[in-house]
Amino acid sequence: MSELNVQLFSPENLIDPYPAYKQLRDESPIYFMAEMNLHVVTRYDLLREAIKRTDDFSSKYDRFLGGARELMFSTLSDDQKKKAMDIESQMVEIPPTMLTLDEPEHTQFRSLVSQLFTGSQVKKSEDQVRAVIMKNIDTMKGKSDGDFMEDFAFPVPLEIISDRLGIPVEDRDFFYPAATAAAAGLKMAPLTPEQIIERGQIALDLQKYLIGLVEARRQDPQEDMITILANSKLEEADRELTHGEILSILNQFLVAGHETTTSTFGWGMLALCDNPEIQDKIRGDEKLIKTFVEETLRIEAPVQGLPRVVTRDTELGGYALKEGDMLMLRYGAANRDERQFENPDDVDVERAKAGMQMAFGSGVHFCIGAPLARQELNIGFYELLEHFGAFSLDASKGRPVADPSFILRGLPNLNLTYQER
Repeated sequence: MSELNVQLFSPENLIDPYPAYKQLRDESPIYFMAEMNLHVVTRYDLLREAIKRTDDFSSKYDRFLGGARELMFSTLSDDQKKKAMDIESQMVEIPPTMLTLDEPEHTQFRSLVSQLFTGSQVKKSEDQVRAVIMKNIDTMKGKSDGDFMEDFAFPVPLEIISDRLGIPVEDRDFFYPAATAAAAGLKMAPLTPEQIIERGQIALDLQKYLIGLVEARRQDPQEDMITILANSKLEEADRELTHGEILSILNQFLVAGHETTTSTFGWGMLALCDNPEIQDKIRGDEKLIKTFVEETLRIEAPVQGLPRVVTRDTELGGYALKEGDMLMLRYGAANRDERQFENPDDVDVERAKAGMQMAFGSGVHFCIGAPLARQELNIGFYELLEHFGAFSLDASKGRPVADPSFILRGLPNLNLTYQER
């Protein structure tokens, strides 16, 4: 058992985890955090191995998420608990689908929506993606400063995933803030009791809205993801998906298709501000921009880590594990492992095999939306650099700080100055 005392999930380390990650990789690449009963894995080779060994390390970690919920509810007064439980009693129960299932059940659900994210399907959506990007670039024109997250990084992925899901334009004034609140749930960031109840009500309202849309698509199919989910059958069971199963899949896409792409736009823009020479170097060069995007994903993985459950007594890298133990795979640490990436803290737009980063995970749970996210990011940074130059931080607003989140890594704001080209 390690004698280290690394408070990996302290507020300070959630904001800047990288020194702690390096210490753990070097001194204790699998580190037991007794206070959370977690074995934290930080080295690239060990993460790769754990992800491949699906028989030993299961993705059925609902128990972990349930524990986080119980911890959150423990902060409520009796009256507040009553309100929260009343809201929860009206909600459809969400069963495990893709993220928290193993093979073969995982593939049953994944295969239903994978058709929307093939290379050819993503290619077909390029004009639509570019149109959304250009619309938001137009809002930045005529200005020389602003909050990049508000002007571009938040609205672009949210509109694109809403189009892909099939959310009617007239409903988006409700859907955008509700979807943002739902995606933020995975941050597992501390909330006040009032925020917990407010989030619960928003989640209930969103459930009711999406169920209504599912039923509408069963009567009047469209070309969108909700139609596919509403009208598909699980072959093994020969039945339509339940409302809970559909909501589970849609919730995952709100995070994978919105929150993580937003984060990467923010961190990429901050990298351009911190390394102004890169702006001119990659401008107009699609190949270098693609590498820059991979480097951004590597250096600031939007999903910092996810759990796995040990299914039987085993070992990982010589470290003994028992059935029922909980692993935490820290992608954010593995992506800066100097054993895998030379000068791992630097943005290298000519890095060979930059795509080996693990921001999208690996193996059977590799992010299904990765092709769409890469398309948005590649086109987005290409067009931003075509239309603007001299991006820099607005010195009057100070340096942005990451959201202190247990799972995700995002920037709440990014105040810039820039020049129109």
